[in-house]
Amino acid sequence: MPNQTFRSLVDTVLNDNKGERVVRFEHLGQVYWLKQAEKLTGAMRFLKANPKTAIQTEIETLTQLAKQGAQVPELVCFDDNFLVVADVGKTLSEWIVNPEVDQAKCLRILTDSGEALAKLHRLGLAHGRPALRDISWRDGKISFIDFEASQNSKDITYQQRRDVLVYIHSLYRYLGPNHEMITPVIKAYRDAGGEHIWQEAKAWIAPWQFLYYALYPLKDIGGKDLRPIYWLLWHFKQVN
Repeated sequence: MPNQTFRSLVDTVLNDNKGERVVRFEHLGQVYWLKQAEKLTGAMRFLKANPKTAIQTEIETLTQLAKQGAQVPELVCFDDNFLVVADVGKTLSEWIVNPEVDQAKCLRILTDSGEALAKLHRLGLAHGRPALRDISWRDGKISFIDFEASQNSKDITYQQRRDVLVYIHSLYRYLGPNHEMITPVIKAYRDAGGEHIWQEAKAWIAPWQFLYYALYPLKDIGGKDLRPIYWLLWHFKQVN
């Protein structure tokens, strides 16, 4: 209904989608996403964190990150059991498989993500799992979604180093080993202020380079998560 207030619309969406983890809806031409506290059943009630606590932690994290200048979705509305964020566009994993998007635009989107990740790290923050499916792009703006890192950790370098490893692994996972866009995308991260953390990642992974030879037979036939490990090792072995 066009005259319905935003909060009353949210209440309607909640009432119509009880138990749905994530729901997409629109208001005045803008897309929003409603995320509810997870309904745990069986053994998962003992294995996962309290759903209400988890949703409150996400709310607090988004609020904190926005105050610190991180590129995150706008938190529009929230309560004890849910949150609503504004849509921030397709994820990178969706953009790169879109047949209507040419390679030049894909490269621009991906280099934007590398530069944005470097900016996040310059702010003294970390994502925790910056895979291409957890980064969105719209109209030249990158947004990070589904943060998993603890921003209060004393060892932020460890978290940022892990970010770089996950990010590069994801590039190889989605683009393949010989894709010509990977090198300039990683370079974009390094040139935008990520050089120190890239070097930290290279030093950390050095003792594991023996796996480079062990994984060689699987570099083309291993699983979708195993193959990129070989190419991740290859990257740090070949690039200075």
